[in-house]
Amino acid sequence: MHHPAELPQSSLITWTEGDQDCSAHWQSDAGLAPPKRVVVADDTLTADSAYRLACEGVGILWRGDFQNARQLLQALVRRVERPSKKSHRIKANAPAAGTKDAFNLYRLSQSQRARTLGMLLIPFEAGHQIPLRRAPDVCLACNEAMGHSDKPYVMSLRELLGMISAHEWRKKGIEIPMLHGEDSPGRIHAHYGVFAPLRAEYLPLVADAAMSAPVKKEAVAFDIGTGTGVLAALLAQRGYARVIATDLNPRALRCARENIQRLGLAKQVEVMEADLFPPGRATVVVCNPPWVPARPTSALEQAVFDPDSAMLRGFLGGVVEHLSPGGEAWLVLSDLAERLGLRSRDELLELIKLGGLKVKARMDARPTHKKITDVSDPLHAARAAEVTSLWRLVPL
Repeated sequence: MHHPAELPQSSLITWTEGDQDCSAHWQSDAGLAPPKRVVVADDTLTADSAYRLACEGVGILWRGDFQNARQLLQALVRRVERPSKKSHRIKANAPAAGTKDAFNLYRLSQSQRARTLGMLLIPFEAGHQIPLRRAPDVCLACNEAMGHSDKPYVMSLRELLGMISAHEWRKKGIEIPMLHGEDSPGRIHAHYGVFAPLRAEYLPLVADAAMSAPVKKEAVAFDIGTGTGVLAALLAQRGYARVIATDLNPRALRCARENIQRLGLAKQVEVMEADLFPPGRATVVVCNPPWVPARPTSALEQAVFDPDSAMLRGFLGGVVEHLSPGGEAWLVLSDLAERLGLRSRDELLELIKLGGLKVKARMDARPTHKKITDVSDPLHAARAAEVTSLWRLVPL
């Protein structure tokens, strides 16, 4: 999936400690502004007091035991998720499921939840060292996510835990049955901020889609917005002599190159920085754009949310010029946006037509992830009915 270029995310956070005015660099991969008010706290702070402060937008700079901070964050999660009288009133007057208003309300609540839980802050010294009791060594995880740091900074504990989790996933990798590597079946190792193929229902679509003709030994394929490189690897294993995988996000480019190298496909696959298309033409041009036309609030969400369907429009509007004679454009897209009232099927078909394309065939797959059975999810009805499709498109 497409990732825009990384932007500087560091500003300054200030607070008073003792009689001293203090400051440090503020780090937020989600692009959150530093809290305007910060209090210093330790193990004596109760969860209820911490929750009140967090709800008021007050940053809590932790000076106590690191493991106690993790427990406090878990306590904050329980309080955020605990139903209140106000939430019951809101639910009673909530917009109908499957509507744009329902989705926007859900996104607003998720944003407020993230903001509240992001108020528990952890100090760092140079080199990503945490000066707290029982603090783990997070240097490697932070280096992978943010690069080297030679100055102190402050970051939310929630974002730090996300980096630690991403580091573990990166080490372990995600088994992809359709891929064949040295550790067969092959594994994809996702970097922090790069969308991991945990929802894999779309992978067999690309692995099994019919070809217009047998793949010639000199055939070229493009993977637009490659992310981890998983679709580029599948195309290479399908016999394409040359696959060019593009992305804009430096993290995605590094991630894809590492995965392609590990899978032994570096001679076939070239990972290139490009805004959508590389130069030239290809027999097959594959794109798995963000599925939901909405504004992302973090680096990872950029692979899921695409304001005004910008990448989808860019792909459909320009792909004809990059197809070889007899070539096809393969669009991998969920209909979740349609089921949420954010984009209609007619709008999608009109974009296809405006791009000078027509539908040759379509393959569908149902998701199997856990959220489709979670009836407490406000988007459950849409997720349970969701279909992911591979649209085989050819020029008019």
